[in-house]
Formats: sequence, C-alpha cells, structure tokens
Amino acid sequence: MSRSVHLSRRSVLTAFGAFGATSVAGCWGQPDPSADPPDDVPRPTTSQEAAIFDLSFSIESRYRPFELLAPAFVVPESDTVSESTGAGELQRASASPQAPFCCVQAEIADPSGKVLVGLATSNDEHLLAFYDPATRRAGIEVRRAGRTRTVRRRLVDVPTSFRLAFVLCENQVTVLADTGEGWQPLLTERDRVAQVVDMRVPATLAAHSYAWGIRGPGEPSGLDAVRAGLFGMTGIRDQHLVQHSDGSPYLREGKAFFTATCAGLGFFQQAHWGVFSLDLADPTRLEQVAQLYSRRDGLLLGDHAGQIVRDDDEDRWIVATSSWGDFDFDGVHVRHVVTTDDVLCGVHVLETAAISLPTDVSSWDPGLTRIDGRWHVSFVESPSQDPFDFHPALAVGPPGASGASWDEKLEAVGAATDLHQGEGPVIAEVDGEWWFLASDGDGRHYPVYDMGMRRVGRLDAPYETNIPHPQLVPLDDGGFLLVTFDGTQYAEKVMGYGGHGDVLIMRSGAPS
Repeated sequence: MSRSVHLSRRSVLTAFGAFGATSVAGCWGQPDPSADPPDDVPRPTTSQEAAIFDLSFSIESRYRPFELLAPAFVVPESDTVSESTGAGELQRASASPQAPFCCVQAEIADPSGKVLVGLATSNDEHLLAFYDPATRRAGIEVRRAGRTRTVRRRLVDVPTSFRLAFVLCENQVTVLADTGEGWQPLLTERDRVAQVVDMRVPATLAAHSYAWGIRGPGEPSGLDAVRAGLFGMTGIRDQHLVQHSDGSPYLREGKAFFTATCAGLGFFQQAHWGVFSLDLADPTRLEQVAQLYSRRDGLLLGDHAGQIVRDDDEDRWIVATSSWGDFDFDGVHVRHVVTTDDVLCGVHVLETAAISLPTDVSSWDPGLTRIDGRWHVSFVESPSQDPFDFHPALAVGPPGASGASWDEKLEAVGAATDLHQGEGPVIAEVDGEWWFLASDGDGRHYPVYDMGMRRVGRLDAPYETNIPHPQLVPLDDGGFLLVTFDGTQYAEKVMGYGGHGDVLIMRSGAPS
C-alpha cells in the first residue's frame, strides 16, 4: 500500500507517540474543565465524586503475541500425508484452510533441490514459496492454466539448515526464514499474486490443500518436520471484552475472553479476527481459542474490530464487527450476526449483514451493552479515510429490544466531533455508574464521557503509542485491569504498517 493516506495515518500516530507520555502528565484522572457541559445540563454525578476518577492505572506487564502458525489450529499430522500432485514433486495434505489466512513451515537441511511450501490443487495448480540452494534465491511462484510464474524473488543469505515458512494473509504471500533468531520476512507480494489468482474466492481456496516438496534431480532430501495450519498473528490490537448483555464479563474457569484483531503480514486487509482467553489470576497467560472470518460479497475476508456479546435472554451470541477485510480507503461499515454456535472456540466463517447506525458516514469499532432495558451502542464515525478523520459516537435503542433486533431503531445520543483521531469506544461500569470511554490519539489520553456523551474527564492511565483502546475489566477485589495495546511494529521495513502491537496490561486498585 503506497497511497498517501496510508502514510498520513501512520505519521499521525508516530508524531504524537514521541511526546505522548509527558504531554498529559499531572492531569490524568482529573475533571476536564475545557469540555464541561453548560451549568444547566444535569450530570448523574460530579467529576470529583465519580469513582472512575479514583482509579489510577500503572503498567503491570507488556508482551508480544506472535505465532505464524496458530498453536491451537495446526493440522493433525495424520492429515498432512497424501498423494503427490500431477507434477509429482509436491505432497498435498488432505486439509485445506478455511480462510486465506494460513501457514506452511518446514525444517530445511542441505536440500537436494528447490524447496517448495504452500498451497496446491489436484490438477497441478499452486501458490508456493520457494528456496533454491543452487541460486540462493527465495521467491513466490504461482501456477495457473499450465503456466508457472515467479511473481517475486530475491537473493538471500541463509545457512544450509534453517526453517522456511509460507504465509498467506488475504492475497498477500510472505516468505520467511528462521535461522535461529526468530522468524524474519525475506520478501512479500500481494498485487502480482492477486493479478493471477484470488484466494479470497471460496471455491478457489477450497481447491487448494497444504503442499510441500523438493524439485530437482535424484531422490529428494533435506525437507523435514512439515507443519501447516491457520495463521496466528504478528501482534494483536483492538481488544474488546466478551460480555453478557448486561455488561458483565463472560467468564469460564477464571478466564475472561476478548476479541482482538490479529495483526497480519501486511496492512488492514491482511489482518483478521480472533478470540483470546485471559487468565485473570495471571494476565500474562493469553491463549487464542477461536478464529473468526467473514463471508460476504462472494469472498472470504478478515473483517475485524468489534465485540461479541452473550445474549442471555435467548441463549445465543451477538457478533458485531467492522468491514476492514476489503478496505481500500473508500469506506468502512459495521456488520453483525446472531448465532447459537459457540464462537469462543474453533473456526467460524461468519455470514454477516450490514446494520444501520444513526450516521451517514463510515463507521467501525462497534460495542453494545443493555442498560435499563435499552441497548446502548458505541461506535466510531469517520467522515473521511483520505485522510483519516474519525471520532467516537454513541447510540441508543428503544426499550425492550431483543438481542436479535439490537440494531433496530437506534437513535444518536451524541458524538465527540471535536476529536479527529479518536476511536476504541468502550462502555464500562464503575461502582454502579456507566461511562463511555474512548481514546484520543491527538491529545494522547483516554477521555471519559457520561452516557449523555458529555465529556467529564479522563482516565488516570499511561498512554502509549498508536491509539490504544481503554478496555476495563472488573476484578473480584474491586480493582480493574486495563487491557490494551501499542503501536510496536513487526519487520516494518519489509512488511510496512499494520503488524502491531504489543499487549499492555495495566492495573488499578479499587476506587476509594
């Protein structure tokens, strides 16, 4: 992606990250007089009295989720042995990826010919990463209609023994090597791949199975320990708590659950959505438990950034997400589905439908909570993505609406139109009062609004790079975790923007 808007949003995040830690020092957790509502507008409480402003967060841990091959979604070894393809040089697994987000990796030791890993069909078509020890080149190869094309290659410096990986994220293929210091990208390509084959088309993807082999004279050797399965993440972001419809966390065996954007090897289209469990007794124990994809407009996509809510009345799940999977700087919208499937485990390809929010511009980051019998829906409004301009907003539904109709007859409550790099809205309850929280990338803090969208202060919490979301998690001792992310990139020189971020866990004691 080389368009200027992509760089403009990146430059905004970078520019403010340099001074964000000091620009709000001494004023976190205090009332915000510049944004106070008029005297004749009532508030549920004064800023000075609100328990949310007694919370004071500090960073407790920071870690990096990174898995090319998602541990819980590896194809069983019994499914990675099958017949050769028509060309005779590849072995095909019996399994195909459920979405175009997958990985094949292998150990290489002085191979006898060109090593190939990736995807192939039964009729001699393929999409492969390769390493040729004779020329010391790595590359990407596509075969269609009897013609083989090398869409990208480069000279690489690797030892005789190393690990090689093929990763597909949407239509972008990346070749990576691990020479003992972790996975590093050798090269990547999207546009030239997409010109030949569109792996987002369900029938096209279903025809491909995981494949590997060696091309060369004599008996093939030097390729071992092949593993394949669904892609994991280079980092995660946009964490949103999975909750009951009343806003309380959905817990299983002491674990909370979050949806999160799984950063891919590329920009927003190369990311997808996952569900993660977090052990509240040890918040460094994070585990991916579900992979979520979208099927819409005839394509398999990685839509992401949203929330899952347990509809307790109807014993089902509400899933709301954003249409980032085919983003091309020309609009984003919110989609949803209601399902009885347990979306907190396994692989799910969601058949979503667009919803109608009370806005005439783009929208993303949906979240919903039922308060006093009415659905309250947080989201982001964006009048422009070229350049990016976005702010948080709140809507409310009529009394008595069911989970299946949570998006019907929504009315606007208000929007923070004074923000232009504001997203990550979260509806949170602290000491019996409800609040609308957001993230201000320009101001480098987390503004706090009441449920009438009147700005009343800001959280006392460190604000790191990017636009971290202020997801609060109540604890049994009365304290809170703040689970968020930062803008730490992965191999940005090769992969560009989009491979962030680290997970940040902050903690506060109970309000006094």
